[in-house]
Amino acid sequence: MWKRAARTGRMMGGMIAAAVLVAACKSRNEAGGEVSRNWRPASSDQVMGVPAAQVKSALESRLAGKAPAPLSDDAWHHVKHLYATFQDQLLWLDDKGVHQPRVSALLIALAGADSDAIALGNYPLSELAQVLNAVDGKHPTAEQLAEADILLSSAFATYGENMLTGQMQPTQYGQNWHINPLEEHVDSALVLTMRDDDFAAGLLRMRPQDPGYDSLRVAFARFRTVVAHGGWPSVPDGRALKRGDSDSPARLQALRARLAAEGFLADTTAAPQPATDSSTSRAAPRASRTGPNVYDGQLAAAVADFQAHHGIVVDSMLGTETVTAMNVPANYRLAEIAANLERYRWMPRSLGSRYIIVNVPQFHLDAYDSGQKALEMKVVVGQDYEDKATPVFSDSMEFVVFRPYWNVTPDIAAKEIFPKAAEDPDYLQRNNMEVYSDHGQQAVRQLPGPKNSLGLVKFMFPNDFNIYLHDTPDDQLFKKDVRAFSHGCIRLEKPAELATWVLGWPMDKVQDAMHNGPNNHQVNLPQKIPVYIVYFTTYVTDGQLYFGNDLYERDATMVQALENVAMPSPQTVQAQQALLQLAKG
Repeated sequence: MWKRAARTGRMMGGMIAAAVLVAACKSRNEAGGEVSRNWRPASSDQVMGVPAAQVKSALESRLAGKAPAPLSDDAWHHVKHLYATFQDQLLWLDDKGVHQPRVSALLIALAGADSDAIALGNYPLSELAQVLNAVDGKHPTAEQLAEADILLSSAFATYGENMLTGQMQPTQYGQNWHINPLEEHVDSALVLTMRDDDFAAGLLRMRPQDPGYDSLRVAFARFRTVVAHGGWPSVPDGRALKRGDSDSPARLQALRARLAAEGFLADTTAAPQPATDSSTSRAAPRASRTGPNVYDGQLAAAVADFQAHHGIVVDSMLGTETVTAMNVPANYRLAEIAANLERYRWMPRSLGSRYIIVNVPQFHLDAYDSGQKALEMKVVVGQDYEDKATPVFSDSMEFVVFRPYWNVTPDIAAKEIFPKAAEDPDYLQRNNMEVYSDHGQQAVRQLPGPKNSLGLVKFMFPNDFNIYLHDTPDDQLFKKDVRAFSHGCIRLEKPAELATWVLGWPMDKVQDAMHNGPNNHQVNLPQKIPVYIVYFTTYVTDGQLYFGNDLYERDATMVQALENVAMPSPQTVQAQQALLQLAKG
């Protein structure tokens, strides 16, 4: 499995360093020019009055020592590689001192990194501010210059690694994440950014260049403001309400305030007043009543909107699940956004010119061509129990099979098919199944046709998880809001449309192959297409933030690790202010 995952990472992730360069070229080309990477360390006989030879000797001596706290050994390795690339020269300071444009750009980026939910406690910010102040406008020693330069490089390497591959290891947080972060390319990406003449722009390009990431950062800032102002009010427990029901004015006003806090209700300054016309008299229909003690149409609509944005079946009722979701603290939701910003950083930077991405908690597939969405549809994903959860991984779609067999896996056959067949002799025939010999082992398969569990077409991207995309005869499942019913594979709402897109065939040819063509007919794609199966529990669609259904309960461990990151500590704020002051000169 790990061998395949590593191959997948190399194939799909491409090259982080190259992706940084591609993003840079694209950005500059749009502005009418290409990225220039001609920067070299300054060369002079002395630095701030200290002979250059002494500074270099102090630098080499410091690099032979231990990593500055709290730098990890991994980040320290990147720092050493960076200096080795530039022949152990100072990378930040020269005879002009601390106030260099590149130093200022780095300090500003560091001070603002927490807007990406980066844990600034992993950076030597206080130490950096102190050592820069020690050399600023003074007569520093060679050792002080070396220490200041190395701390700047340490912060830069940590920043780059965090932005390029994330600050957390997915395996330590139970994420079932098998997309290779390509740590091995961080060194080359750091060097490329260092050589960028527009260093400030290079730093910005190190973060994910996906519009979804940018949108989540905006949501993160908004929720930070909510948390900073005390979060939102809780909704008292009580009986389930449907439109027209009565309840205490206090509970309903708390509900209005809660909905308004997240933007689902505009005005909660006053509760609705009883109307005086006949439409709301005692004889009026129950559902049309209004007033401070009535769960009216406005509240029901706002609750439905809340449900749609929080992975809850939309029924407009104020039930237990909805109240529980409303009473999730704002700081928890903030940390969920932080967790998904981190998941973005675990993704490859270049997804390909044509690719497919399936977000499991969203129950949704998108296909992209040249940066534009070409196709989207609902999907059904794996159940959240009995090892049926759909994993996170990536691979390349290679072929399509029309009118496929469903070769039942040995595990499903043993647990589900054979026991049912033993109880019901007609079970196999009724379900169009047959028993056959697979390399000497008894196996089960379902014959091709419209009743086949895979429908009339499946899309193959060979992987160790035996996951693929396929049609389904059970179209009713797509009418449900929460769609986790499969054995791990992914069922498609619009399989014929996807077949036309991946093969480049007209629709009538696809329909003929699905309904009239030979059984189990494999058609190779003209060009392989990357497929990404991902797990983002918060995402932005059409400018609106959604908290998806955390089907496999993977958020809790990450939220716990990031709750203290989401809101900066007083010490972090103090260090940020010190860095910004230094950046201003």
